[in-house]
Amino acid sequence: MSTAGEGVSTAGEGVSTAGWDLTLAMTGASGSVFAREMLVALEADERVARIHFLPSENSLRVLAEELEISGRNGLIEKLLGHPCVKTIQLCEDDIGASVASGSHPSNGMIVLPCSMGTLASIANGLADTLIARAADVTLKERRPLILCVRETPFNRIHLRNMQLASDAGAVIFPVIPTFYNRPVDSTEMARQFVCRVLAHIGLPQKDAYVWKAGQ
Repeated sequence: MSTAGEGVSTAGEGVSTAGWDLTLAMTGASGSVFAREMLVALEADERVARIHFLPSENSLRVLAEELEISGRNGLIEKLLGHPCVKTIQLCEDDIGASVASGSHPSNGMIVLPCSMGTLASIANGLADTLIARAADVTLKERRPLILCVRETPFNRIHLRNMQLASDAGAVIFPVIPTFYNRPVDSTEMARQFVCRVLAHIGLPQKDAYVWKAGQ
């Protein structure tokens, strides 16, 4: 298992493009294919040195229903389809994990998909699970926090919480796939959405579809 490189940023420093250390959380909202494609992209990206993967308990049920992947044991390998190299799986009740501390060097956190319950915990600073605590730390250290919310329609509570999280520094990045690139299936939709998210935090992907007017 590789370790984070010298390029990982610390509090107060700019985000580096070498040796990135990222946290990826997957919650119980529908859209587990998006989390899988994000994990695949991060594992394959040579600029990323370490990924802390935080699947919630509810996400495991969604995985079983949507991707027919069951159980927490060996979950990363099941999602990737091969042994992992740089991903560490954490439990959501492990409040003592490294990502729960602001002293842990990190380049940011992505929650994909982000349930409305997780959004509420983050927006209101509850820090009652490792996912919410890691997000809270990301905000207080002023690091990128991307919340890929997945729900429809939004009620006023959802909208209020998105506003609160945005005001605190998070980026609300709804799981909305594109169609102008003519995706052939849901996997391609998810892959291109992941490309957009990673480009947003400074990790553009070589296979990302780029719109060119007139073509």
